[in-house]
Amino acid sequence: MSRPCPICGNSVGDPHTNRAYPLCSARCRAIDLGRWFSESYRIPGEPVRRDDPDSLPFDPDEDA
Repeated sequence: MSRPCPICGNSVGDPHTNRAYPLCSARCRAIDLGRWFSESYRIPGEPVRRDDPDSLPFDPDEDA
């Protein structure tokens, strides 16, 4: 049983043979990536004030 693609609704197919899994195609992967880059998708959580370094989950002055 195949599930629908979250972008277009087409069948996703087998995860072992579909290189675009969990989406149905390279086109839908590109659309999905564009939505992440444009911040259309959000992960729930407390808002972070970018102008307040103390509210960031990391120290921006610390070397990686």
